[in-house]
Amino acid sequence: MRLMVDVARAYPARTLVTLFALLLAGIVQGLSLSALLPMLQVALDPQTSGSALSDSPIVSFLRDVGITPALGNLLIIIVIGMTVKGLLMLFANRHVGYTVAQVATDVRLKLLSALLGARWDYFLHQPIGALTNAMATESVRASSAYLNGARTIALLIEALVYSFVALTVSWQVTLSALAGGVLLFLLFGRLVGTARRAGLRQTDLFASLLSRMTDTLQSVKALKSMGLAERASAVQESETGRLNDALRRQVFSEEALRALQEPVIVMLVALGLYAVVTHWSIPVASIMVLVVLLVRVLSAAGKVQRAYQKMVSQESAYWSIMRAVDNAEQARETGGNQTPHLNREIRLDQVCFSIGDKQILRDVALSIPVGSFTTLVGPSGSGKTTVVDLVTGLLKPTAGRILLDDTPLADCSLSKWRHMIGYVPQEILLLHDSVLNNVTLGDPALSEADTEWALRAAGAWDFVASMPEGLHTVVGERGGKVSGGQRQRLCIARALVRRPKLLILDEATSALDPSSEAALCETLSGLRGSITVLAVSHQSGLADIADRVIHIEHGKLTGSEDDPADQDDGLSPPGPVSTS
Repeated sequence: MRLMVDVARAYPARTLVTLFALLLAGIVQGLSLSALLPMLQVALDPQTSGSALSDSPIVSFLRDVGITPALGNLLIIIVIGMTVKGLLMLFANRHVGYTVAQVATDVRLKLLSALLGARWDYFLHQPIGALTNAMATESVRASSAYLNGARTIALLIEALVYSFVALTVSWQVTLSALAGGVLLFLLFGRLVGTARRAGLRQTDLFASLLSRMTDTLQSVKALKSMGLAERASAVQESETGRLNDALRRQVFSEEALRALQEPVIVMLVALGLYAVVTHWSIPVASIMVLVVLLVRVLSAAGKVQRAYQKMVSQESAYWSIMRAVDNAEQARETGGNQTPHLNREIRLDQVCFSIGDKQILRDVALSIPVGSFTTLVGPSGSGKTTVVDLVTGLLKPTAGRILLDDTPLADCSLSKWRHMIGYVPQEILLLHDSVLNNVTLGDPALSEADTEWALRAAGAWDFVASMPEGLHTVVGERGGKVSGGQRQRLCIARALVRRPKLLILDEATSALDPSSEAALCETLSGLRGSITVLAVSHQSGLADIADRVIHIEHGKLTGSEDDPADQDDGLSPPGPVSTS
């Protein structure tokens, strides 16, 4: 029940209210059931006097207030007690339902918050499919585990209430029945263990299956083009088969428990009834009440075990998410709290960066003036993108500093700094959504007017305006309904819509044909002077329109050059660029 303790710590007030309602419902039910024996005594022998009735709490209460413990009065008490018990259970179950929904929501948000706050290098080791599985499937299984845990507690209270009332009728018979209940738990404990192991297996297989499925769907075009779709399908079938085996083991253990419990309970009740009749001298009314109560005790005990079995088969999902949260929290990104300013330059001061023993950048000294268009060029693997990741704060230098004006980036709030950046990645990432939502990413602070401005600045307004539904036209999965050049312009509009101070283009033209690249470069050229642009490219297009081109090779700056064409635009020549 460690899961229930963990959830209780997260929601102490709601847990206390729920437990109080369940306990109160049990007490009310116990009091009403205590009227069952005197009611049967009166029903079987109407001439029974009040003094001859069993000394139950209800009979004592009626005597104290001067009410005759007659059949009608006892029936009314039973009906009122069960009604109140039902209302209290409804109240408790409502709070349980609210908590179930809250658990699913909160574990998703907790995981999302931890992931978004983690360092960039943490994401490089995380399969996206597994994280998606945790957000979707495992969060639902976690909340379902809590629901079954709450049912276990409610049924356990119910079984204890029946046992307590039965003890007042005959403690010998009741203890014998409780011993039978313990035997029931021990007898079927192995089936509970099977369900637990099957649940753990499902948690692992769901993560593996969703990871593979995500990778497959992202590569479906290439797989189909090369005739490898069937092979990918075979791999998925193998994973799905193992998951199916785990599901079958869980279902079998649950159904076996359900099927075998009933005959065992009937057998235990029959043995108890035989012992009562042959070994104990108990009145007929008491025997009838005991039969009712002990059947309820054993039935509730069986339900407790079944609910517990379902909980343990699902709780591994909860702990899987909590481990993911803890791992992401341990990789939390750290930064300063100063407000960043960008009025003069971004400066890399003798920056080095290494991964393990591999040195990526060595003593990079570079100044990027505000308002300039700077392009980093060099072969693949030379360190261009690493420079960008250092400027955005996704990576931290192993030596040297990055300065915003005169303030070290390490002392600045990374969140505030990144709000000043527009970023266009090499891989085009469009949602299966409208143009509007692809540009604004659902930010309610951005209007259609803001979107139109960004689309015009990115040279995308003309083709968007010609679409059937304009801004509200859906672009298809990963932007499949528009051309490559149009997708790239939409990504640039997304980067510009918040009017950033720094625009970063990371191989933004690498996937375009020459004519699309030329058209996009013409658009980007119009941004010079109005925004600071840092571009990364191994192609000539972005280098041709830059104020200056910085060459990088083997992690070192090897030189810079100014574009003569820029001098005709009236721009001031860029300042000197340090090289190592």
